[in-house]
Amino acid sequence: MEPSSLDELKRLAESAGYEVVGQMEQTRSSDPRYQIGAGKVDELAQLVEATEAGKVIFDNPLRPLQCYNLAKATRIEVIDRFQLILEIFTKRATTAEAQMQIKLAKLQYDLTRAKETVRLATKGEQPGFMGLGSYEVDVYYESVKREVHAIRRKLRKIREKRVLHRKRRAELGFSTISLAGYTHSGKSSLFNSLTEERVPVDNALFTTLSTTTRLVEFSKRKFLLIDTVGFIDRLPLMLIEAFHSTLEETIYSDLILLVIDVSESLALIEKKLTICLETIERIGASGIPIVTALNKIDLLSEAETERKISDLRGWVQNPVPISALHRTNLEQLRQAMLRTQKDYVRASFVIPLTNESMPFISSLFRSADVQAIEYTENAAHVVFEASVEFAEKIRNRVEKLNGEFERN
Repeated sequence: MEPSSLDELKRLAESAGYEVVGQMEQTRSSDPRYQIGAGKVDELAQLVEATEAGKVIFDNPLRPLQCYNLAKATRIEVIDRFQLILEIFTKRATTAEAQMQIKLAKLQYDLTRAKETVRLATKGEQPGFMGLGSYEVDVYYESVKREVHAIRRKLRKIREKRVLHRKRRAELGFSTISLAGYTHSGKSSLFNSLTEERVPVDNALFTTLSTTTRLVEFSKRKFLLIDTVGFIDRLPLMLIEAFHSTLEETIYSDLILLVIDVSESLALIEKKLTICLETIERIGASGIPIVTALNKIDLLSEAETERKISDLRGWVQNPVPISALHRTNLEQLRQAMLRTQKDYVRASFVIPLTNESMPFISSLFRSADVQAIEYTENAAHVVFEASVEFAEKIRNRVEKLNGEFERN
């Protein structure tokens, strides 16, 4: 049986720093005034009073009128899942870009609700509806729109720099691998294990909001490994749009390393896997090869691991069972990633030794897998492996330096 979405809402609330003191659930069509039925509102108000709660969080999206009416009935602020995720993102944003992206998402959210929010604020103060009484709707709306345009201008400049960095990486000949997966699947732990670095890792959701990129080497081949923001069920479209420049790193990668927590129930694994694949499609990265890291096998017996792998056969691409924490089967994972990158070619060239050719040969060691190099009195003979595209760039450079190039 699939667990209630309230379980994930509870984890989100705890990640935002809240202590959950009670919960309730109702299955019915949405009530236009309260989202839940009037009788359930009375129950909620009693629960708030009994637990001395300071905030109510709904898993469903709430309209401003519903928030206002619920706040009036409970005498505390009422927010929905989107607002909660925004709170988490705001707390965890460590870079100027991430902070601006979150601010943009919040402002766009406010724009869709501006008229109703201002109208309700003028009716009388309620928790979450204070400080807007002096605003005219049009004035407030235009103020928010101006701020949105200003942030978008700043983000465009950051995106232009990111595009330049991406071009420079391509010129160096490095393939890129993007880590993707449901939040709390172990992406950052795997990133640390593959790079032998320490990006933040904890038990809360959305530990990573900004991209982190490091150079890694597998079997003498160099890759750029990129850790990105985790996916989640019903990740609001506004947040996907706001983080588009960050998620773009996934779109332009050569391989997606999809991390799945296989210690969970099969129903939950399939649900989260579906969400991940749908999000990858939504951002335009569905044509990129995928290797699936079936993480946290250290929490399963060998028999359970085998059963999970069998159950997921046909669901996942290129599966490799691993434990990022204990670094189990990481070599198998590296080999699976290497097998997806079949565009490497072997080539060689002979180049005269000049003041220009020596720095070129030196730079080649940083960008390609140099298999052999032999120096004669006035020339160098180099054998290397690289991507087809990068090998062609080397050919052009060799020919400009009066050398001879050959594909083996």
